[in-house]
Amino acid sequence: MDTLFREPQRQSAIGILILFFDTIRHYVKAFWAIVVLWVFKIDEINTTYLLLGILVAIVVVAIIAYFTYINFTFHLDYENQEFVIHEGIFNKTRTTIQLNKIQQVNINQSLVQRMIGVYALDVDTAGSNAKEGKIKAIAHPVAIELKAALLDNEKRKTVQQEEILEAPIETDQEKPFIKISTLSLIKMGVTSNYVKSFSLLLLAFFTILDYTQKILGEDVLEKQNLESYVNKEFLISSFFILMVALFVMVLVINLGRILIKYFDYTMTKQKGSLLISFGLFNTKSTIIKPEKVQIAAVSQNYFQKKMNILALKIKQATSGAKEERKLAIEIPGCNHLEKDAIMKLLFHKIPEKGIPLKPNFRKLGFALFLTIGLPLLGYSIFRNYNPTLGIQFNYLVPVYILFVAMIQFFKFKNNRLYIHNNHIIKQSGAWDICTEIIEPSKIQAITTSQLFWHKNINIGSLTLHTAGGNIAFQLGNFTTIKQYVNWWLYELETSDSNWM
Repeated sequence: MDTLFREPQRQSAIGILILFFDTIRHYVKAFWAIVVLWVFKIDEINTTYLLLGILVAIVVVAIIAYFTYINFTFHLDYENQEFVIHEGIFNKTRTTIQLNKIQQVNINQSLVQRMIGVYALDVDTAGSNAKEGKIKAIAHPVAIELKAALLDNEKRKTVQQEEILEAPIETDQEKPFIKISTLSLIKMGVTSNYVKSFSLLLLAFFTILDYTQKILGEDVLEKQNLESYVNKEFLISSFFILMVALFVMVLVINLGRILIKYFDYTMTKQKGSLLISFGLFNTKSTIIKPEKVQIAAVSQNYFQKKMNILALKIKQATSGAKEERKLAIEIPGCNHLEKDAIMKLLFHKIPEKGIPLKPNFRKLGFALFLTIGLPLLGYSIFRNYNPTLGIQFNYLVPVYILFVAMIQFFKFKNNRLYIHNNHIIKQSGAWDICTEIIEPSKIQAITTSQLFWHKNINIGSLTLHTAGGNIAFQLGNFTTIKQYVNWWLYELETSDSNWM
């Protein structure tokens, strides 16, 4: 292993095409306004000059891609335990990444890369929003060997971990640890992300409506215009048809997104870690190391519970909320047995719910005030100023109150913080019940807060900060919270955990 990648290496020669297309993409993104202007004024441009300009641009981009390829090298410095990348045409850049700081190594393949037969390799650490190291075009065997070399140079402290290091390099031809079936993905597609898909459809509808109004020069939804497009007797049936069509579109969008993104989802054990690969058009391969995992979140709703499927999200160290969402690893459609197997690998045992910490009932009252009281106050003001229009929506008020009150009740009922010696589990949600699991040794900081009017009733809030995100619990018994905080701080001071 010590001789692998010791000498500087270039990317695959065929990868010049990837660099060529990538350079074109960057220039088009930078000068898109000029490109659009050319498209609209193409009739006014001399064809000879246009073709000559395109030819010159292609030659320039090709030269840039070639020199980008020539000047890009990577190698491993085993003496200093570093991964080194040299790149740049005029401004030379040397990127150095310490091997023990590497958080993830992802092997991806876009549709263009699949056609050419190369892969991209990304190296992530916990200290930056961007990819610290990115190789855009290497052969698959080289990518597998480089990924193993980058992740197999971490110092281990236990005898078991040292034995794992002495094992031969495993490849992706091993027997899968878990394989998510297409049927499970279909179940996830029809039972999740309703709000997100509906929001996208609503956004698309109003965007199309806006463009239609600009073209026609009138508001299509005005009463007189609407009657000119749709017969009055047909309005009710059209409304129900539209609702059914909208529901079907939501299901189709969910199903298509999950099948395309997570197709052929396979998990394989590799030296005590979890190798994950998935994707229909853009394939992705990444490794999860248990010691690097910050938060494991399990989400399941009523229908998914009946179908014995759930969604598992694994969060590793990130540098911000945006990066947290981007780098979170999702495992959709696994069953309870598969979930337990993954938990055993990540935490070495199945996490148990310990002593429950419940929020004070004032949390429910405040939530009802924000979601029902304030909106009703706004509606009352609106109705006073416009009684004719406001009275048309009176029948929706009790429906809104009942629906929101039910959601807030179940959110309050499911809001719990379970504290165990080895794990902390936060449970939340009304429909999709989410349980977030962390180990006390992964806590970076703890924040407690108490408003002055909460002192007499002894309630307060707690926030656990980790490198993979925060876990917050509000309006619990403050004396109990402070007792656990003291215990966790002691555990942090005496722990020798090396999750970084």
